[in-house]
Amino acid sequence: MRILVVDDDPICRTIVAVHLKALGDIEVREAGDGDTAWGMLKRNHFDGAVLDWQMPGKSGLEIVREIRKARIAIPLLMVTGESEKERVIEAIQAGTTDYLIKPFDAETLQAKLGKFAQRMRPKMPTLQG
Repeated sequence: MRILVVDDDPICRTIVAVHLKALGDIEVREAGDGDTAWGMLKRNHFDGAVLDWQMPGKSGLEIVREIRKARIAIPLLMVTGESEKERVIEAIQAGTTDYLIKPFDAETLQAKLGKFAQRMRPKMPTLQG
């Protein structure tokens, strides 16, 4: 699986990438701003994306809206310091799959990323006996 991690903070990108890679067979690509991320999403196949809300170029929310407008059905995790209820609702209505509020601890990050990765795993066919 290939995941795009987008955040203008390189430390946050690295933390998320390390935790994603620890989940198994996941290739992580990174972008430091929204415009670069949107270009990568248009040119490459990704199975999911982890997006910061506020960053240079397109915001994470703008990227979510563009992805959903293009009818790309991949899970999207918004990672942000925006914790106001209205902002969370706005992100979910735009098509965000899940939401992680900064600052977060390692346990919370692992739990969110684990659920996120589960949404990307292909469904195994049931065996007929």
